[in-house]
Amino acid sequence: MPHLVEIAFKGNRKEFFLWEGEEPLRAKVPVIVEVDRGEDMGRVHAVGDAAQHRCAGCAHGLGANGAPSHKVLRTASSEDERRHAELRTQDDEARRKAAERVREHKLQMKISDAEWQWDRRKLTLYFTAEKRVDFRALVRDLAGQFRTRIELKQIGVRDEAKRLGGIGRCGREYCSASWLPDLRPVNLQAAKDQKLSLNPSQISGACGRLMCCLRYEHEFYAAARKRFPKEGKVVNTAAGEEKVVSNDIFNDRVTLRNVEGESRTITLAEFKTEAGAAAPATPAVSVTAEFDIEAMSIATDPLGDLILEDEPSSTPAVAERRAPSAERPQSSERPQSENAPRRRRRGRRGGKRGGGGGAPDSPPASS
Repeated sequence: MPHLVEIAFKGNRKEFFLWEGEEPLRAKVPVIVEVDRGEDMGRVHAVGDAAQHRCAGCAHGLGANGAPSHKVLRTASSEDERRHAELRTQDDEARRKAAERVREHKLQMKISDAEWQWDRRKLTLYFTAEKRVDFRALVRDLAGQFRTRIELKQIGVRDEAKRLGGIGRCGREYCSASWLPDLRPVNLQAAKDQKLSLNPSQISGACGRLMCCLRYEHEFYAAARKRFPKEGKVVNTAAGEEKVVSNDIFNDRVTLRNVEGESRTITLAEFKTEAGAAAPATPAVSVTAEFDIEAMSIATDPLGDLILEDEPSSTPAVAERRAPSAERPQSSERPQSENAPRRRRRGRRGGKRGGGGGAPDSPPASS
């Protein structure tokens, strides 16, 4: 069965191929691969399960069920490696000539890198531009100068830093050029959550964008802060009420300040112990709402409204609805117990009955 292998080319460019040889390839072995309209040379980057995992998850992968269309032809000889080294020395010269042509055509673009294909049938030029550029005339000019197929690829500033490589402010190689598989956008909220300075010059990388480490380190900060109390919160400890000033997630320390303004720093374990000991022990109380139906009776007024009337607890429960208006007694008095207080009912039009709403039969006021 063919083996899936990942091949690395110049500028951290990687692609997947199939190897039909009997013995599996080893990492960092130079090989000649099949590409569109020719052949190219690269080195084995991943094989076996690692290649399968990367093919399913990386941005340049083919998915879980994808299969590459090109194959690894053979392993490279010493002569192939010598020829490949000569082509790498010619890449910089091709980039300078292309940059001169760009200035002659007065195009707003920057040629970042050039890459010759191993069989010299194609020259790929990588450039960055803030706006869309019409480079059709430039391609015809470059094709006549180099006598080969020209391909122009526009990339972003992050991809440019990944392709060219370099050393970051941390003293190590760029994460995008060394190990970071995908370049995802980074927003300013990640810097705020990590309590970093919002000065762009301090949190930006060599590409001029926010550093990639802010993105993949954000999950660690978010998970670590869940173990600490919220900053600015007032808590009860063994020393009384204190305010959480800051948290040190790397050393597991919490800084507190009391009402007198005195500050102290304790470990997270000590803080949890003091906060737990200072918390008052409140017994669990089960609150249930109970209604004594025997102490209430339900009656209906002539207008059909329900009235709840209190009765002594010794009186049996009464739940009745009066007859229709034809069978009701003419008396407008409501039946109620002699000892139970009678509730007054407000009128439907607002105000109490007989209140200061004005008598309906009073004559109009004379002017």
